[in-house]
Amino acid sequence: MFMARSIVAGNWKQNLEFYDASDLAGSLRVESFTSDEVVVCPPFPFIYDVSERLKDTGISLGAQDCSQYNGGAYTGEVSATMLKSLNVKYCILGHSERRQYFGDTSEILRVKFANARNAGLEVILCCGETLEVRKSGDHTAFVLRQLEEVMKDQDSQMLEDLVIAYEPIWAIGTGETASPEQAEEMHAAIRDFLKTKFGDPYAQDTPILYGGSVKPSNAAELFACKNIDGALVGGASLNALDFMQIASVS
Repeated sequence: MFMARSIVAGNWKQNLEFYDASDLAGSLRVESFTSDEVVVCPPFPFIYDVSERLKDTGISLGAQDCSQYNGGAYTGEVSATMLKSLNVKYCILGHSERRQYFGDTSEILRVKFANARNAGLEVILCCGETLEVRKSGDHTAFVLRQLEEVMKDQDSQMLEDLVIAYEPIWAIGTGETASPEQAEEMHAAIRDFLKTKFGDPYAQDTPILYGGSVKPSNAAELFACKNIDGALVGGASLNALDFMQIASVS
């Protein structure tokens, strides 16, 4: 029987300064967690130090993005191969903030996805709808199109070890959270999409995380849903105690 592993990933976004980030990483202890895997995704400048702080903890290291270019004269960019050389295991792609503020289209994300996989990184692929789309009733089709546009024509090796994170945009950083019923409905639709496209074993083995104002007070209720395999945590990941509490109920 196939079953997705539970993952709790912390996305620190553009927060903290160096010593705060170092202290936060040093405060995390894997013995506090019950999820199968815990991941932290610090800002690029802190990755090496956080990697050192996480050694021998069992906590995995992730990045918040990677470049669409593999190398060369692209000032300010960070390639997937650079990240891999820093012991990064995961790379978040398609976060709503990247799509909204930095123009990450599905076409660009397809290239980033291929770069990340070719470098040996595992991808956390984000999808999610705005409040306007949700109110229109087209939210499920919208989210599945986002996935289809990035995943189409990718070979099976590229799609190995994929993690999907559903993040309703209207519930990111707003204090609003999709109800467990709303989240489960979308996660089930994503699982059905994967089953139809790639088969039941792949669908059951792919972790689908919920992202959208996850905190200790709502984590257990969300994780009790059949198709929610963990969380992509934003603000609460900046507090070691809160993050460890979330990861202890997944």
